Amino acid sequence: MNEDTRRTIRLPHAGIVLLMGPSNSGKSTLLARLVEEGVLLQTEVVSSDQFRMLVGDDVYIDWRGRPKHEADILYNDYQRISEQAFAAMETILRMRGGLGKLSVVDATHLYPDDRRKYIDLAHRLDLPVVVVALDVPEEALLKRDAGRAEPRGKQRVKQQAHQFKRTVRGLKEEGFDSVYILKDAQLPELRFERRSNPLLKEIGPGIDIIGDIHGCWDEMIELIGKLGYVPGEEGLYLHPEGRKLVSVGDVMSRGPQSIRTMMFWQQHVEAGAAYMVDSNHGWKIARYLSGRDVSLSHGDERVADELAQLAQEHGSEAASQWRQRMSHFLLEAPSHLVFTKNGVRHVVVAHAGIRDEAIGKQSKRISDFCRYGDTDGFDAAGKPVRKEWYAHHNTGELIVWGHDPRVQPAVVNHTINIDQGVVFGGQLTAYRYPEKAFVSVQAARDYSEAADNPLKEWARRRFSPPNLRRLIEGYSVVTDSYGEVEVRGEFVKAAIDTVSHFTVPIEELLYIPPTMSPPAVSEDEAYLEHPREAFAYYRAQGVQTMVAEKKHMGSRAILTIYKDEAAAIPYIGYPSAGSIYTRTGRAFFPNQMEHKVLGQLQQDLRTSEYFERYDTDILVLDAEILPWNLKAKELIAAQYAHVAEAAMLDRTKLLVKLKEAQAAGREVGDWIEEGERKLANAETFGQAFQYYCWDVDELEGVRIASFHILAHGGETFFDRTHVWHMEHARELAGCSKLFMETEYRVITDAASEEEAIAWWAEMTETGHEGIVVKPEFYRTRNGSKLVQPALKVRGRRYLHIIYGMDYLEPDNLKRLKQRKTRKKEKHALLEFALGMEGIERFVRKDSVERMHECVLAALALESDPVDPRL
Repeated sequence: MNEDTRRTIRLPHAGIVLLMGPSNSGKSTLLARLVEEGVLLQTEVVSSDQFRMLVGDDVYIDWRGRPKHEADILYNDYQRISEQAFAAMETILRMRGGLGKLSVVDATHLYPDDRRKYIDLAHRLDLPVVVVALDVPEEALLKRDAGRAEPRGKQRVKQQAHQFKRTVRGLKEEGFDSVYILKDAQLPELRFERRSNPLLKEIGPGIDIIGDIHGCWDEMIELIGKLGYVPGEEGLYLHPEGRKLVSVGDVMSRGPQSIRTMMFWQQHVEAGAAYMVDSNHGWKIARYLSGRDVSLSHGDERVADELAQLAQEHGSEAASQWRQRMSHFLLEAPSHLVFTKNGVRHVVVAHAGIRDEAIGKQSKRISDFCRYGDTDGFDAAGKPVRKEWYAHHNTGELIVWGHDPRVQPAVVNHTINIDQGVVFGGQLTAYRYPEKAFVSVQAARDYSEAADNPLKEWARRRFSPPNLRRLIEGYSVVTDSYGEVEVRGEFVKAAIDTVSHFTVPIEELLYIPPTMSPPAVSEDEAYLEHPREAFAYYRAQGVQTMVAEKKHMGSRAILTIYKDEAAAIPYIGYPSAGSIYTRTGRAFFPNQMEHKVLGQLQQDLRTSEYFERYDTDILVLDAEILPWNLKAKELIAAQYAHVAEAAMLDRTKLLVKLKEAQAAGREVGDWIEEGERKLANAETFGQAFQYYCWDVDELEGVRIASFHILAHGGETFFDRTHVWHMEHARELAGCSKLFMETEYRVITDAASEEEAIAWWAEMTETGHEGIVVKPEFYRTRNGSKLVQPALKVRGRRYLHIIYGMDYLEPDNLKRLKQRKTRKKEKHALLEFALGMEGIERFVRKDSVERMHECVLAALALESDPVDPRL
């Protein structure tokens, strides 16, 4: 028979295939052939005999011809081995299925109950399940059995053959996706192939993913043109570089030109110029067009109106044909698509989202999830309560979705929502890959005329106070950098109390800077902390380039400076020059002083044309404000100056008495030596804090050392290097005398490490606090794990302030070197992720509640006690 005319059996690319047939029907022989032909991998074959051998060291136990009591024992042994073999086999099938693999099961499968468990397993795993039944005459079965090394016996073979005949007729009603009943004589003439996964598509030169269009034809054509697509033959919009359009679905309903928009996507998809996934409105319209009894609402009724107009203009026959073609097109739309490069998944496109374990699979359950997302009932207004499915995304692919209108693209945990509500008067957004860039066009108007316009509702509620009932018992924040951060209720309550009574207004409280951990304790006997351990940590994390910045001894502050007071309104809802607050959210200066500082900075930045140069209306900084006594005057007087004075007085008098005793002939030399050492410790302690204090007269003497440029209007700088941040801080110092630049060193090799250590040693011995060691980039990962954003390395003299004047005494230092920093390090990472997430939301002009949950979580973590000396 000609190869091209042979009947072809197409096996699924993934799932469970059951081979069915009595012993000797040729199942193992067929599998060996398929492996040899390259249709199957050997690892895809799962055999009951294989697992009997693995668990029981034998494929078959022959109990025939034995005395009854022996036969019973051997039979029971065989049954026990078979039971364990099938249990082990099912575990492997579950594991392989969970990974989206194909498994072909070689067993007799003669009884419905045996087959049912595999059907159920496949459905639970959202995989197809296929049965291939080998129908071999009884005579042939008996003949083959007689030639086996271990024959099963005539009685058993006949019994299995009869059972096969009884059960094979009902296979099609059992729930298999495909049933193949193959006669023995047919096998040589059959060709077997593997289906490819229809959900996998190559990225090629690039893709442009477009959010929910909802019949907004004009905006769609404008956006496609902006993306570089041009109309060609037969009306197809093609890209000169071969890029393709991808729709997240909901191309119809609510808007003015649904039919025209649907026809565009049908034409482009069928021509191979575009892709489109299934969606909730698409599914509903598909069933309506196919004649199902569907209640049209939420803008779907506009499609029916357009269809009636189509029938009126072109006749009912043309309208009927259009309905049929479009219904088929929409019903065939895939639940999601997976775009690959070099055989690796890069981007997943799904209308309302997708769970990780469903990526690349197809089932009714997956389709429903992709259409509607993860919902939890309905609220009082009858709207679905949407759960944050993206909180659990961790398999690495970028997931691009729509369905839930947001004012700005929402980038969360490696997922992107690109439904910016064009039909509600918002924007139509495209996401370009691999460029990772957004392109948008503004809607001409609100086409929906909906009373519950989600964008207007968002705008009305944007500056509303947060719902504390949602937060007070504990909650979690989904961050793009760390994933889900959980906050315990007991700490949330303390943070709420702080925000309620002490902090700046919550709409201005956009960022809490993260705590910072010291490195591992120094191996040098003379030091508690040393840069060498900080460098070693980053080297172990795969960081090749580091930046060491001089650590200023001042008070941490967050500065928000607006171009003018009107520029603040879109961000916080009212006019303002800006704000300056501490790392606990309290106002840094009294009102009058804050107005002077902000006024001077605003004037200096405008004079230097900073806002025009960077096309921004806002500057957000993480900084240190000096001198220390500006905020810590009472602390210095009560805790440090008083203690130093008392210690020096006490230790001086003690030393005088000891020397008098020595003059009188007493053996107190060791005590005098200890007394002199401890007096020197007290003098060092007294000098240590004074270095960071000086007199301030209004603005004269105030210095602001910026080390992180957090944001401009519409832009954050978490992808920049720390050298970039340092150089930008130098530029700011050139704009205003209130700003000061910070010394830093770049470490790339052993020589630059030693130079940085020498710099640190010289600097700290003359009274400076120390350095902060950072990886090259602001946000750095080792694989999927976030690396510590910074490690502070404080000098020997400064640490007298932290650990006491006698901390370098050998016994004390030995005890201090037992300190644990793990909890501090964990808090640093969590607060770092929360801080970046809060700034991202602020720049996107997200709601106060969305910003506040990040800030509140960071403050709550600060309520979780950690050794304050670290």
